Formats: sequence, C-alpha cells, structure tokens
Amino acid sequence: MNAGQLAALIAAGFWAVLVCAAVYLLVRLARLATVASRAVTEWQGRSGELMVSAQAALDRTNEQLARTDAITGNMDQVTANMAELSGHVSALAGLAGGISGALGGPVMRLAAAAYGVRRAVAIRRPVRIGAAAAESRPALPAERLDRRERAGR
Repeated sequence: MNAGQLAALIAAGFWAVLVCAAVYLLVRLARLATVASRAVTEWQGRSGELMVSAQAALDRTNEQLARTDAITGNMDQVTANMAELSGHVSALAGLAGGISGALGGPVMRLAAAAYGVRRAVAIRRPVRIGAAAAESRPALPAERLDRRERAGR
C-alpha cells in the first residue's frame, strides 16, 4: 500500500465516522421533532380547551353585563318615577295645608264645644249603679276633684 492509498483509506474512515455521526444526529433530531410535534399538538388541544373555557367565561360576563344594564335602566326609571311622585306630594302638601288652615280652626272649636257639653252633662248627671265600674278604673286628676265634690254633696 502506498501513501495515496493509505490517505484514501484514512479519508474513507473519517468519512464513514462523519456519516455515522450525521445519521445519529438526524435520528436524534427526528425524535426531538416527534416529541415537539406531540407537545405542540397537546398544547393546541389544551389551548383549544382554554379558548373554549375563556369564551364561556366571556359569554357569562356578557350575560351579567346585560343583566346589570337592565337593572340600571330599571333604576333610572324608578328614580324618574320617584321624582314625579315627589312633585305630586309637594303639590298635595300645599293643598292639605290650605285645607287644614281653612277647616282646622272651626272643626277644632266644634270638637272642643262638643267635649265641653258632654263633660258638663256627665258632671250634672246623678250617680248611677254603673258608676261603680267607672270608680274602679284609675281616675284622671280632674276626675278626682269631681268625685270629691260629688261625694261632698
């Protein structure tokens, strides 16, 4: 074997080792690509689930916002109705004050006169058998004086 053949044999050996190393790296890279592909597929499945759950949460949020919007609209309507009612009450309060001012005095005088007449008749009336029941209840200070006066007669 001469030097050229020996050099070709060494080069072929190195070439074979280099090809074996390249095949080994390609096999490892293929495995890595397979694992990565599976991970991406799983992640896409999970992200799909995440997207579905995120969409469901967004839908629930939109429903709640719609309900809140409806409640706010109802509260605005209630506020407007309360303001209208307050205006009506204010108008009626003035009318009620006028009526009580016009009729209150004469009605009170009439009630006081009726009470005075009833009281005077009760004092002048002779003591009856039913008066014992009235004597058993606690008397007002004015009635105590009246009873003492009657007892003295």
